[in-house]
Order: sequence, then C-alpha cells, then structure tokens
Amino acid sequence: MAQIPENTIFQNASTSKASGKTYPKWMFWKKRRYVVATIAFFGFFNIHALRANLSIAIVAMTENKTVVLDGDTVVYGPEFDWNSKIQGYILSSFFYGYITTQLFGGWLSAKIGGKKMFGIGIGVPALLTLITPWCAKTNVYLLMTVRIMEGVFEGVTYPCIHAVWSRWAPPFERTKLATLAFSGGYVGTVVSMPASAYLVTTLGWPSIFYFFGVLGLIWFVIWWILVAESPADDSRISKEELEYIQKCLGNVDAKRNITNPWKEIFTSLPVLAIVVAHFAENWGFYTLLTQLPKFMKDLLNFDLGKTGFLSGLPYLAMAIMIQFSRHVADWLREKKHFTTTNVRKMFTCGASVVHAAFMLSAAFSTSTVGTIIYLVLAVGLGGCSWSGFGVNYLDIAPQHASVIMGVSNTVATLAGMFSPILTGYIVTTPVNCTVA
Repeated sequence: MAQIPENTIFQNASTSKASGKTYPKWMFWKKRRYVVATIAFFGFFNIHALRANLSIAIVAMTENKTVVLDGDTVVYGPEFDWNSKIQGYILSSFFYGYITTQLFGGWLSAKIGGKKMFGIGIGVPALLTLITPWCAKTNVYLLMTVRIMEGVFEGVTYPCIHAVWSRWAPPFERTKLATLAFSGGYVGTVVSMPASAYLVTTLGWPSIFYFFGVLGLIWFVIWWILVAESPADDSRISKEELEYIQKCLGNVDAKRNITNPWKEIFTSLPVLAIVVAHFAENWGFYTLLTQLPKFMKDLLNFDLGKTGFLSGLPYLAMAIMIQFSRHVADWLREKKHFTTTNVRKMFTCGASVVHAAFMLSAAFSTSTVGTIIYLVLAVGLGGCSWSGFGVNYLDIAPQHASVIMGVSNTVATLAGMFSPILTGYIVTTPVNCTVA
C-alpha cells in the first residue's frame, strides 16, 4: 500500500537485525520493548474483561430464580425485568461513549505520548466498574450512563497504543509486538467469561464487577510505574537496546511536535481499505461478544457455568491464532517471500473470507456440537486479520498511526453500537413474568 505523504523517520529507518547484546527469546524481561508489550497484553486483557463482564452478568440479572422452600420448588421472576430490546440497549451503551474518543485519543496521544492515555483509559473504567452494581440496582438509565462513561475512557486505548509502538517497535518487530499486546484482549475474553460465570454461581452477579474492577486498578499501578513514554525515557533499558531502537526508528522523541495531514488521511485509499476491514472484523466480533452467552443459554440450553466456558472458546482460538499469525507474517516479510503489502492483504482478506464462511456454516448447522465448532473456527481463524489490517497503520504512516487508528476505530465502533440493538429487534423474547 502507498504511504501517506509525510516527513517520516521510518523511511530512513535501519533494517539491521543486530540489536547489540542478545538474549534467549524466552528471557523477554531483558528486552524492555517486550516488557512493554507484555504489560500492554495484560492491559488489553483488562480492557476486554471490563467490557465483556456485563454479557455474562446480564444473563444472571434477567433469568428466573428457582428456590426450594420446605420441599416445594418456587420459581421467582428475574431481579431485573428487562426485555430483549432493553438488554440490547444496555449491552450497546458502552459503545455510545467508546465511539466519541477514538479520534481524540489518537490525536492527543500523538501529542503527549501514549503511555499516559493508555493507563488512564483502563484505570478510570476499572473505577467505574466498581460502582456498576449500585447503578444497576438504582436505575437502568444510570447503569447505561456509567457504561457510556466507561466507553468514553476506553475509547482512547486502541488508538494510543499505536503511539506507544511508533516509539518502541522496530520495523521488523511491529507485528510481533503489536499483536502480542492485542491478543491480550481475547485472552481476557476467554478468562473473563468462565470466571464471571463462576463468580455469579458462587458469590452473585455483583462480584463480577468488584473482581474485575480491582484487577484493572492493580494493572494501572503496574503500568504507570514500569512503562516509560519512549526508550530514551526508560531508566531500565540497556544501552544496547536503546541504541538499536534509536537506530531503527531515528531517535524518536516522545515529545516531538507532529502535524497530522488530515486531508491526506481522509482521502487515502489505503486508509479507507483499513477502515472497511476493521469495521467488518468488529461486526462479527462484537455480535458474538455481546450475544453469544445468551445464545448458549437460551438456544442451546446450557447452564450458566457451561455457557461461560463455551462462550470463551472462540476467543481462546483467536488468541492462539493471533500468536501464530504474527510470527508467520513477520517471517514472510523478513525473508522477503512476500512484500509487506502482500502479507497484509493475504492475512486480512483470507481471514475475513474464512470467518464469513464458518459463520454461515454455524447459522445453518443442525447440531449443537457443529454450531460450536463452526463458531470457534470462525472467530479463531478470523483473528489472523489482526496481522493484516491491525498492524497496517504502522506500515503506511507510523508517526500518524494513532490518529489513523482513531479514525478507523471510530467507524468500526459503529458495529458495536448497532449490532446488539439490531439483534435485539431480530431475536425478540417475551417479557419475563413472575411465577409464584
């Protein structure tokens, strides 16, 4: 893909693979850029855990309760009598806020650095998650408001992480570092769904929000203390690694003044292609993220514990495939088997076609096992697209990657806003009634 015209240091970057002192690959903590990527991995873990917890909690909040009293079975109505349309608005409310700060987050992180923005984008939603149970019990609109505010702050996270990589990731390690961090989101979904189901059955649905809220705050403290805005600001980095990154990236200054070429960004065909690919991937991802637990419970008749476990399987497959695809993508580029453009196209288009094929297979499947297998394959193989469009921002314009990601994620977030609502209108359920 053609680059956006810019005076970018990337064009003069060294492609040398010699990084001074070398360590075994498993000793990642010796390389500060991999420490940053690992902590960012757990950051995205928390991002998706804080986002997905309501998908499990709302099942428990709106299901009938069965109680045995003196040998008699009594069925009570749900704690919250929300029909499918109201639930759709609750589940999508997060994205009303999320869409508002994508571009702003990308622009601001390019100006002041991504480290601060990324930390705040997770720390504040973690705090708001702690008060979510009280808000739900007080008023449904207050619950929606809090979820909107969580979205406002989380909206900066994906754009601003590209500001981090523009200062930390050498060209031939971009896919590895960026997708390592991104895969944390899917691991977070894998862990949070069964963990949420377990918490619901043992401690009640409010415990979901307390647990993941505290976990997010712990991560925030670690990120704020251990991560620097740029290699030059990191007191723990080795001289050899600092020289290597500066040689590759041209001694990037975290406080440099950047002028964004807005006209070129909005009229660039490569940017448009990334936006379309991102929107398509998000539509499938957010539809399953918000609706899969209820689909497992209502249509496949699984109990809540099994629902949480099986709902996480597709994202486990996705996390694995992202790790595999990131190594393959960088290997193909490094060995010059394919150009960077061809690699990004292959992973983006190939993953999208496979994802769509298996989603259609799941829709027409006549067996429970077949449906689950198709969904796992659809989400898992579809995750390879993150080694395509997900890193392409850094390929076409590394200095402006956070801004372009903000533009792309703004459009892609529309999928998260409309998908749950559209599903709520298409798949309607009757209002729950109290049965004495």
